[in-house]
Amino acid sequence: MRKVTFAIEQWPTKSPFSITGYTFTEARVLYVTLTENNCTGQGEATGVYYLDESADSMLVQANSIKKELERGIGREALQTLLPAGGARNAIDCALWDLEAKLSGQSIWELTDIEPHDITTVNTVGIDTLEKMAAIAAAFDTPVIKVKLDNRLCLERIQAIRAARPDAEIVVDVNQGWTFEQLKTFAPQFKALGIAMIEQPLPRGGDQPLENYRSPLPLCADESCLDSSELAQAAQRYQMINIKLDKTGGLTEALALAHQAQSKGLQLMVGNMIGTSLAMAPGLVIAQLCRFVDLDGALLLQDDRRPAMNYTGGRVSTPSPELWG
Repeated sequence: MRKVTFAIEQWPTKSPFSITGYTFTEARVLYVTLTENNCTGQGEATGVYYLDESADSMLVQANSIKKELERGIGREALQTLLPAGGARNAIDCALWDLEAKLSGQSIWELTDIEPHDITTVNTVGIDTLEKMAAIAAAFDTPVIKVKLDNRLCLERIQAIRAARPDAEIVVDVNQGWTFEQLKTFAPQFKALGIAMIEQPLPRGGDQPLENYRSPLPLCADESCLDSSELAQAAQRYQMINIKLDKTGGLTEALALAHQAQSKGLQLMVGNMIGTSLAMAPGLVIAQLCRFVDLDGALLLQDDRRPAMNYTGGRVSTPSPELWG
């Protein structure tokens, strides 16, 4: 019988990390291990905070199917037993890891995706103009993601652009603008060389985008959780941000990626903050993406061992000891 363990872990951030309407001081994650024939697969998830997921609620969900997991169910059955979300993500990724270790194949062989090192954004959280500019100036990555709310938007971007004239910059509003603000800021940001705006309008309130010709590509995050929401998102956005906590694991994330590509949409992969174990499965999706946001482990005081290597914005593929 397969051995199944669930645990809640706390990973404090280096400093408070603020986005629209929320400040993170730790990643409180669900950690899953599945052991079979002396091989152990592991997975981690933080959950989707704006859907009221927490480590505790994920643990309840995971425990509800513990007997089925002990009996040896696989990823296909998992999709029917739990809804999309953090609990299914942690278990799904642990099943992928276990399959790789039991078969002696890498995740790249299992998914038939060619791996290469990826350049990830480094993220500037919401703060004063001076602090945001200083953080951006200190980054050694060529791509920067800037979190904004509805205050000092142009001023913040002007300050960061002045600090990093060399960088490719994307902006993430996390549902913080009105449609009128988007129409005001989008051309101004284009003039400053901004490459993309992520989730400017609230989830459920982005219908005006269907008739809007944006001067910059718009990326759906909160407005596209999984493939069930892709058709609507494709009418409003030019890019989809795939996060494994939203899709409920790598299995559904791969399905969403391929469906989005078939519609001519560009892809981004993101994260909900977590250790290298949470970032590692996202690197599979990253191979298909225009933008990669897998810097969540860099926001933490410590990381799981062995950690992934981040140098100059480049993130290495994970070692088999970590995942995959």
